[in-house]
Amino acid sequence: MLFNSIAFFLFFPAVTGLYFLLAHRWRWPLLLAASCFFYMYFVPQYILILGFTIVVDYFAGMLIEGAQGARRKLFLGWSIAANVGVLAIFKYYNFLNGNLASLLQGLGWRDPLPYLSILLPIGLSFHTFQAMSYTIEVYRGRQKAERHFGIYALYVMFYPQLVAGPIERPQNLLHQFREQHDFDYERVVEGLKQMAWGLFKKVVIADRLAVFVDSVYDHPASGNGASFVLATVFFAFQIFCDFSGYSDMAIGAARVMGFQLMQNFDRPYHARSIGEFWRRWHISLSSWFKDYLYIPLGGSRVTIPRWYLNLFIVFLVSGLWHGANWTFIIWGALHGFYMVFSLVTKGARERLRGLLRLPELPWFQRFAAFTLVSFAWVFFRAKDASTALYMIKRAITDVPLACGLLLRHQSVQSLLPSQTKGIAVCILLILLLETVHAAQNHVCLRAYVKARPPLVRWAIYYAGLAALFLLGVFQDRQFIYFQF
Repeated sequence: MLFNSIAFFLFFPAVTGLYFLLAHRWRWPLLLAASCFFYMYFVPQYILILGFTIVVDYFAGMLIEGAQGARRKLFLGWSIAANVGVLAIFKYYNFLNGNLASLLQGLGWRDPLPYLSILLPIGLSFHTFQAMSYTIEVYRGRQKAERHFGIYALYVMFYPQLVAGPIERPQNLLHQFREQHDFDYERVVEGLKQMAWGLFKKVVIADRLAVFVDSVYDHPASGNGASFVLATVFFAFQIFCDFSGYSDMAIGAARVMGFQLMQNFDRPYHARSIGEFWRRWHISLSSWFKDYLYIPLGGSRVTIPRWYLNLFIVFLVSGLWHGANWTFIIWGALHGFYMVFSLVTKGARERLRGLLRLPELPWFQRFAAFTLVSFAWVFFRAKDASTALYMIKRAITDVPLACGLLLRHQSVQSLLPSQTKGIAVCILLILLLETVHAAQNHVCLRAYVKARPPLVRWAIYYAGLAALFLLGVFQDRQFIYFQF
């Protein structure tokens, strides 16, 4: 069920109303049943896959807690193997088999393995990682094994963050299902406001940007360098508003009922480096990889070459997590290269800046970070690596042409896309978003608006609603990260 669908706007008030009407002991069964219905709304039979991993990890948690020595590792390995195995079959099998077939074909051999005609279950990577965090935390002794099967199942299936996060840790979420959350008007209003802002980012900004982005990226042969650059910048904001919009709606929906989910985005395009970008972008996944992959590999507590390798491995795996395609692996490798290159050149850059007595330029650092991130987004969005390389090449070769036209005081209109009206609206929406983000650096906008006189406050609310209905693209367009 999509958050931006009519079905959800019937589902959410019905479930939330029942939640507050029911006695506390009946609330977890309601949420579990609602979460099952929410997930089965996509492909009903895939609830069986989710059920399999829930059963495995539920018993694995208790076995890990009750075991000693090597048996603890054995039960943890059993749990991780089951989860990674499900991911491997449904998400990576055909990708790996296709590459194996190409390799064997080059050697003159035939691939004996068949291709599987299966659909990727919605949000598989998200709830798999959330389930894995539970057994790992039990193994580390930082979380007691959950004896209540229904509560554990709800931890994995809690519908607001089931299919696209935030990826919660058991220490934050499990205990909340046992707490009684009474109806609180202020909290409900704040949650609904966050949902509304998330919906605005999705249907007004992300989906409107998607119209132009799709027209360029889906037909690269008819585009040019200027349209590729513009579409890539638009995609950077599209994917942010799409994913952070989902997170806002998830966090807001949970907040209405009294649950606190972790923050998942913090104005990532205001980052002044790639490292800072990853501390602001998809925070729940970044912290997951840090705690469960980067640190176990040794983190920075190893030799410098090994440290660089650890960083690169983490980003490479992050790219593979996003999708079974070489474009995602290249995207992850690029970010790994950015991080390692930044560390390798840090001393030289600081010495050069001191020698030339150059001041820090935050705006330039943000621009440079955004440019690097946007360059990597080309591979993330393109259908394959060859298309991405073609678009990059055209963008580079068309820049001198545009500069030459400008120097000769000639028009560059021929290099620009034809949908100029739609482009202007998109640019204005991006400027609105960045104005909001810039203001949030200095003041809490919700508190600021709340403190305004009623006439001003309601004028802002009605203006937002008007923009939502007038500019929104209401086509039940799926969230980008649902495919992961």
